[in-house]
Amino acid sequence: MVRKRAEWPQPDEYVIAIATKVAPYGAYVVLPEYGNKEGFIHISEVSSTWVRNIRNHIHEGSRVIVKVLQVDPQRGHIDCSLRRVSNEAKRKKNSEWKRAQKAEKLLEFIAKENNMTLEEVYEKIGWPLEDYYGEIYKGLERAADIGMEALEDIDAPKELKEQLVALAKARIEIPSVEIDGEMTVFVPGPNGVEVIREALTRGLEIGKQYQKTDVEIYTLGAPRYKLRITSPDYREAEQVLFEIIEAVQKIVESNGGTFKFARK
Repeated sequence: MVRKRAEWPQPDEYVIAIATKVAPYGAYVVLPEYGNKEGFIHISEVSSTWVRNIRNHIHEGSRVIVKVLQVDPQRGHIDCSLRRVSNEAKRKKNSEWKRAQKAEKLLEFIAKENNMTLEEVYEKIGWPLEDYYGEIYKGLERAADIGMEALEDIDAPKELKEQLVALAKARIEIPSVEIDGEMTVFVPGPNGVEVIREALTRGLEIGKQYQKTDVEIYTLGAPRYKLRITSPDYREAEQVLFEIIEAVQKIVESNGGTFKFARK
């Protein structure tokens, strides 16, 4: 069961909920991230359209994403909404949930290897990772990518950090991000083709300066050119994009040409 550090969710937070009882007036749910605390979705918060039959929207055993409306720890009451969750919020929360599950599996392995409880592993290295990276799995991805350097500033026992790095390298495949866009480049005059070639070559040269990042530039039929950047590091990919666009645009416009970039 993936858990959160806090004891109670916060208003406006998106959480995982599992329906335990569905009645004509609403649905009772438990929140596994918060120790299976009980929440309630009133019938008016089930859908933005008229609800003819609540079970067409939620039924016992359903795992849904809800938005927390109100929290009353004294009464142990959590009001939730199903209708106020956008598709983007669902996508983001589902991704967060899956990544948290992967992180917890690795922490469970560390717990078994060290004869510790999962709660102890969270306290010793899980929560410190979250404090530093904002998400435990993000810290594990960095450990898989660059090793112990990723955990240098994490306040945790060295032995646990070494074990976690070895496990992350063995179990985590570093994801790549891809930035895809189209450049429209036009340079008038007899030297126009040479200027464009110089500009695009400079773009490729910039890409080669970054070891983790691959850059492709190819024609779609003049004056359109495809720019594709692939990297395991999103920030680096964005930096490469910025530098290439700046360099190509400068060369083209300084020779009386025009440049446009459209991100796909």
